[in-house]
Formats: sequence, C-alpha cells, structure tokens
Amino acid sequence: MKINAKRKSHILKMAVVSILSTGMASNAIADGFFKQTENLFDRYGIVVGGWANAGITYNGNQPSDGFNGPVTFGDRSSEFQVNQLNLFIQKAVAAEGKAWDFGGRFDFMYGSDSIFTQAYGVPSFGADNGLPQQRSNWDLNFLGSGSNRFYDIALPQAYLETYVPIGTGLNLKLGHFYTPIGYESVPAPDNFFYTHAYTMQYGEPFTHTGLLGNYNLDPNWALMGGLLTGSGTGGWDGGFDRQMGNWSGIGGVTYTTTDKATSLNVAGTYGNTNETSNAKWAIYSVVLKHNITDKTHLVLQHDHGFANNAFFSTSSTPGVGIHKDAEWYGINMHLYYDVNDKLTAGLRTEWFRDQNGLRVCAPGRVSAATDNSGNSYAANNQFVSSCGAAPGVGATYYEFTAGLTWKPLPWLRLRPNLRYDVVGDAHGYSPYVIHGNPGSATATTVNDQITFSNDFTVTF
Repeated sequence: MKINAKRKSHILKMAVVSILSTGMASNAIADGFFKQTENLFDRYGIVVGGWANAGITYNGNQPSDGFNGPVTFGDRSSEFQVNQLNLFIQKAVAAEGKAWDFGGRFDFMYGSDSIFTQAYGVPSFGADNGLPQQRSNWDLNFLGSGSNRFYDIALPQAYLETYVPIGTGLNLKLGHFYTPIGYESVPAPDNFFYTHAYTMQYGEPFTHTGLLGNYNLDPNWALMGGLLTGSGTGGWDGGFDRQMGNWSGIGGVTYTTTDKATSLNVAGTYGNTNETSNAKWAIYSVVLKHNITDKTHLVLQHDHGFANNAFFSTSSTPGVGIHKDAEWYGINMHLYYDVNDKLTAGLRTEWFRDQNGLRVCAPGRVSAATDNSGNSYAANNQFVSSCGAAPGVGATYYEFTAGLTWKPLPWLRLRPNLRYDVVGDAHGYSPYVIHGNPGSATATTVNDQITFSNDFTVTF
C-alpha cells in the first residue's frame, strides 16, 4: 500500500506531536516526582548533599616514582588528583527535647583519598603474627587494581542514630562512622589545609564500627563513649564481617568554657589487637582549642599510641619477623588568623615520633593497597615487606605547613599550601625518593622535601 505525500506529512506531524506530548508528560511526571520527593525529604528532615575536592602538588625533589614520600591525601607529585567526590544522605536527630528522635547517615566517596578511609582495620597480615588474614569485604577494592592504582570507592559512614530523652539528652550512633578522636578529619570541607599532619595520617584511626554515645552533663562538660568491633588493630577502621569478636572501648571528655573561647578534649581507644591476641592496642589524644582574639585561633594537640607485642616483618615469607612493643607520639600546633570573612591564613608545625617504625609508611598508599600475598596494586603489584624505617627501628618526622583558605563564594574554597618535611633520628633511613622505587636498595633518597599544593572544594 502506498501513502501519498499529504498523508505522510500528516503522519509525521502526529508522530512529532505524540513525541513532544510524551516528553512533556514525562517531564511533568518527573517534575512531580522530584517535587513530591523534595516535599517528603523536607517533611522528615532528610538532607542530600556532598562535595567535590581536587588538587595538585608540586614536589621540589621531582620524585621519579611520583610519590610525595609518606605524605598521604595529595600523595602524587605533579599529578592532578580528584581526591574526594563525596555524596551523602542524612537525617539528623534532635540535640535536645523530651521526645525520641531517629535518623542516620550514609556516605559514598570516590577518589584518590578513598583508599585512606576504607575499612582496612583488618590488615593483610596479622598485626600480632604477620600471617595472611581475611580482610573485611565492606568497602575494600571496589575498583582498585594494577590498572587503576589511585582511584577507588569508600563507604566511610553508614550508621543509624537516635536521640534518647534521658537527662539532658543522650545521642547514640550504631554502625560505621568517622572517629571523634583528634583534630583533623577525612572530609575535605572540615580541614583548613589540603595536606594532613603525620599525627592524623599515621597516629590515629579514621573510622570505627560499633556503638557510640554522646551525653552533655551541662553546658560545659560533655562525655563520649562506646564499644568498637570489626577490627584487627584494636578497634581502628573496622568493618562489618571480620574480627567481630574483637571488642574495644572508646571514650572521651570535653570541657568548654562558658564563653566558648576555650575547649579541651581528651579521647582515646583501648582494646585487644585482634581475636587471636590479647596484646593491647591503644591511643589517647589531647586537643586544646583557644581563641586568642576574635580573629586569632590556636590549636594544640598531643597524641600517644601503643601496640604491645607488635609483629615486624623481616622477610618476604609471611610470619617471619620479630615481636616488639611499639609506640608513636607527637605534638602539633595550628595557628589561624582571619584576615576577613573570606580569607584566613594558617600555620601548622609538627613533631611526630614513630618510635619503632611501625606506623609511618612511605608511600602510605602502597601499604594500604597490599593484598594477602604482600603485593600492592598501587606499586604495580610489587611485593611490599614492611612499613617505616626498618623492623623495630624508628624515625622522627618534622613538618611545617603554611597556607591560606579563601572562600570567594559560599560553595567554593581554595587552599594553597607550602609544606616542608624532614626526617631525623632514622639511622640512615630516608623516605623521600628522587630516583628508583620506594624500598629499593638502589633508590636515590633524601631526608627532606618541599612541596607546594593547591586544591579547591565545591560543596553542594
């Protein structure tokens, strides 16, 4: 059957009208759906948001391996990094009142920082015996592989929360959440500097799994405490499906002056290393904040960590090594000055001692990406034997960072940083590579480095 030109034109017109009508209907349905969803979220206090953080670091040493030594969170030299693309959904709970309230939060993070905030608290090799372990499956290695060395996915928070109307009000979190210990934290919008102190990078946990409670005794005093599980390193960075029989404690107290100008927080963890070891793994952290003037702000921090009867590998054969009590400790100072509402200048100085070479890794990413065979996809699947200077041998790390935080728009933040790192008391150990591979006997290394970095954070 043939269709004449006039009939063809009519059919085409009807088709176009039908497609447009369908599109308009689809748009109307979509608009209606999103509006209803928005109204539903508003009704129940649900917030969806996130941030994107990216930056670049220039290293004066121009390391051939591309790593900025033991520096993490911006560990690549002359390489643009998408550090954090973080999305979250949250329903916050009431902070006071006489009624129960329920909520929670879930975070999804993609980027080069993800590996540092995964639930890696069950290491590839036991912290007590150096033997291969089954790691947590919560959020390890979604994407990481030899062909994707630097980008992965993390699920750093997934918890339920409730407000219990007892006394002045008790807040409870159950699940996986960021640590309340220390001063610096993983989320980019919460930190002044792009890079982090050794104290935060290597001296503290990033996340926990368990139950955490917060209670305000009065306007000046607040208590924090709970139980942690899922970790093979004393309650640090645990998941949901390994080491669930290893329970540790977390606790702390905060005092804040009535004028809010000064606060002092003391917090820490304490527990067995893992399910097969009663050796203790613990830390305490002291953070003092003081507003010297309305524009000048001071932060002083001291951390001290312990790992009793820790295992140090001395061979490529798993389980061959030495046992030794280990500790790490440090002091750092942050000083900030508000130039105006949009610009703040800051200075950070730090002394950090890894007494036995247990904690600091150079590069940190290489150790974090190690599998149960000792191979690291971040090092092109090369074998990685140990962290630190040498088994049982420590080093002292000094770090000086100066920078600015500029907020030209409410949703945009830029943070240029100039940083100097130097290592001492290391018995010949130099973590800053110029040529060769980290840990190689033929690598050319030095004991200091100067880096300049700049990044931006967009919140939404």
